[in-house]
Amino acid sequence: MKIVGLDIGTVRIGIATSDIMEIIASAYEVYKRKNTSEDVKHIAEIVTNLGAGEVVIGLPLKMDGSEGQSVEMAREFGESLSKLISVPILYQDERLSTVTAEKILIESGVRREKRKGKIDSIAATIILQTYLDKKSNMKR
Repeated sequence: MKIVGLDIGTVRIGIATSDIMEIIASAYEVYKRKNTSEDVKHIAEIVTNLGAGEVVIGLPLKMDGSEGQSVEMAREFGESLSKLISVPILYQDERLSTVTAEKILIESGVRREKRKGKIDSIAATIILQTYLDKKSNMKR
């Protein structure tokens, strides 16, 4: 089954999807936020259209592992989304995913003005790939 990964930001939401074998995560899109109601509807449509069986939302924990305001925002988004879809919503530690995404784009030669439009979906891909790898290791 496919899995959808989300990097929830205040301005944009990075979206990634897995292949049906749950091995590889790929960038799907960067969605520019409007309001929570429209944002949740958009994500619910993607989950439904892809036939996804799970949604993984990145939790932006602080470096010491504690939770801040951003974690609360991600959890509230997850709760709102759960009212529109019937698949499990899971959370994955996303510390340094955006930093890693930025580094990947820089090393790939992506210019600064173009990075902004891609970084969120790359971060979502990193979040989802981390989850897929963890899930795969648990099966062994």
